[in-house]
Amino acid sequence: MQAAIVGLGLMGGSLALDLRLHGLAQKIVGFDRNPKHCKEALELSLVDAIVDFEELKRSDVIFLAIPVEGIIATLAKLTDTSEETTIIDLGSTKEKIVASCPANLRPRFVAAHPMTGTEFSGPQAAKPGLYHDKIVVLCNTEANAPAHKERAENIFTAIGMQIVYMDAAEHDLHAAYISHLPHAISYALANSVLGQEDPKSILILAAGGFRDMSRLAKSNPTMWTDIFKQNKKNLLSSIEVFKKELRRAHTLIQEERWEELRAWMEEATKLHQIL
Repeated sequence: MQAAIVGLGLMGGSLALDLRLHGLAQKIVGFDRNPKHCKEALELSLVDAIVDFEELKRSDVIFLAIPVEGIIATLAKLTDTSEETTIIDLGSTKEKIVASCPANLRPRFVAAHPMTGTEFSGPQAAKPGLYHDKIVVLCNTEANAPAHKERAENIFTAIGMQIVYMDAAEHDLHAAYISHLPHAISYALANSVLGQEDPKSILILAAGGFRDMSRLAKSNPTMWTDIFKQNKKNLLSSIEVFKKELRRAHTLIQEERWEELRAWMEEATKLHQIL
């Protein structure tokens, strides 16, 4: 099997390593619009070859590990691929991507969201085992031809992922709270501190709490702008819910209602009974 990966950053590069590790492809080819990424992917042996887009189309399976707006644009360019070719995206939003998929591609386009990643980007960030023991959400698989759905399932299972099936709209709603809102908060926290503190103070005083909360602000802004754009409605709704909770904390502190504040915090600790 020849596997092609469009986008040779953290997700695409790590997938290439796992495909090779588990012997899932005889040849792995890559495509990336960034020449530096192409060069690094070859030097790191993430892929066997960098190919042009026409050569890429002749692969048995094509993974789209690029920003979500790019996924939509790329799907439109893959309409002339073989009906035997499986196309799998790794995007963090799903509803708009599924709705935008050309009709002739839909039976063999598997909409997937692997729930994994780090705050780092580029081929240098790729690492084996990134996908192991993580969840991958497959959306609206009722529209997939059985052979293509099975191929995707087999690949994700082979690299150690647990598969969950979900409607695309439902996925995007949940992702807004679990993934997209935390990124928005992290960017906001980073900008709040940068606007008030000098770099030296940040370096000296920033401890575990701030580092943990601001870690996501290291994530690729281009990728996350696209995600926020595609999931605008759900993200705005989640931000309003968060603002309500933050205003609640503000009121309790301002009015020195310490017992109510403690109870509010106590309620929040129940999250860790789930996690």
